[in-house]
Amino acid sequence: MSKRYYSGIIQLSFLSFRNWIALAIIISINPCIHTQPAPAPVQKEKLAIIGGKIHVGNGTVIQEGCIVFDNGKIIYAGSDSKKAEGIKNRIDAKGKQIYPGFICPATNLGLAEIEQVKATIDDQELGVMNPNVRALTSYNTDSKVIPTVRSNGMLMAQVIPNGGRISGQSSIVQLDAWNWEDAVIRADEGIFLNWPSPNPPRGRPSETESPSTTITDRYQNEINELQNYFEASMAYSKKEYSSEMNLGYEAMRALWNGQKKLYIRVNHAKQIMQSVLFAKRFNINPIIVGGAEAWRIVDFLKRNDVPVILNELHSLPLRDDEDVDQSYKNASLLKEGGVLFCLSVNGFWQQRNLVFQAGEAMAYGLGYEDAVASISLNAAKIMGLEKQCGSIEAGKDATLFISDGDALDMRSNNVIRAFIQGRDVNLDNKQKELYRRFWAKYHPE
Repeated sequence: MSKRYYSGIIQLSFLSFRNWIALAIIISINPCIHTQPAPAPVQKEKLAIIGGKIHVGNGTVIQEGCIVFDNGKIIYAGSDSKKAEGIKNRIDAKGKQIYPGFICPATNLGLAEIEQVKATIDDQELGVMNPNVRALTSYNTDSKVIPTVRSNGMLMAQVIPNGGRISGQSSIVQLDAWNWEDAVIRADEGIFLNWPSPNPPRGRPSETESPSTTITDRYQNEINELQNYFEASMAYSKKEYSSEMNLGYEAMRALWNGQKKLYIRVNHAKQIMQSVLFAKRFNINPIIVGGAEAWRIVDFLKRNDVPVILNELHSLPLRDDEDVDQSYKNASLLKEGGVLFCLSVNGFWQQRNLVFQAGEAMAYGLGYEDAVASISLNAAKIMGLEKQCGSIEAGKDATLFISDGDALDMRSNNVIRAFIQGRDVNLDNKQKELYRRFWAKYHPE
């Protein structure tokens, strides 16, 4: 090829590079591009909310209630409006409904941004046994998704890792912060374990073994690997001194004294029972995540005091002969059986719809205040945070929101004010900005 041809390529590459730089500069200075709402400042003055209907979160309701909070903590929550006397900062919530800040359990919110772009997904590591992996340090407070979730009343989240047999450590964060250090409510509070599946693996089985034998052996071998890892980790924790530090075993150490919780992802009834009995052998009271067939073994779960983080209602049943709406009924069945449960949704941006799935559970037997509790106080209890958050009660964090309508109903939910630890949170987000932008285009003044 001629030198002129090569020269043309070099010039074209240079022009392309220069154009990309120009585009980057334009984007960076364009005032129309939506920016992330800045985290709210610390509460400086006492504030009172009066006249609203308070859904406490513990099953009770206060009509025309009064809430007073200062320094991020609730001082009073009740029906005595005189408690607000002398307070300059007031919010008249007459005709409005007030809820505790809802909690997103078992989510990779802040660890993923665009599902189809691998570079924006940071929720798992290579390897099988990764208890030392921390979801918290990868949590991105600048995610554009977080404000959209926050706008529907989801003000806290349990951020979890995925992948492997032992995925790593989960942490609980509040959803309005400059960085993960500011966001954390409880760091590394639990370890997530994916229980082995007895279903056939993908691909063809070995020609030297029958398919049933291969499946059974594989399932038992994976359980044995977990057993060996747990036993080795427990033995490691009993040593006063070790010449070599094992990061995985170090992360497991807090399981044995109850400082960390064990969350087990499992759905089928038989495997739920096996996983619970496995944990009990190590004196661990596990938490089931998923629990699609937990309704089949309610007595077993109640007897062993095992809580359940239910997967989303919008799921098909696991068995062909089950009712097509079985997933919608699971919450009320666990409630009737006396099993502590909360609701969750897989993924990250889907968390904005968790409030509406709680509302949909009401159509299948769950009471309204029980539905509220399923995404507030129940979640806090399961995670061991019931003394700090989950309900609107004196002494707890002032994490709550005000809605124009029913927060569990997508037709009327309209969160107008939200507070996280007493801070008045900005409820703007990218979706609202796009709505305003195109509304102005098609509805010019």
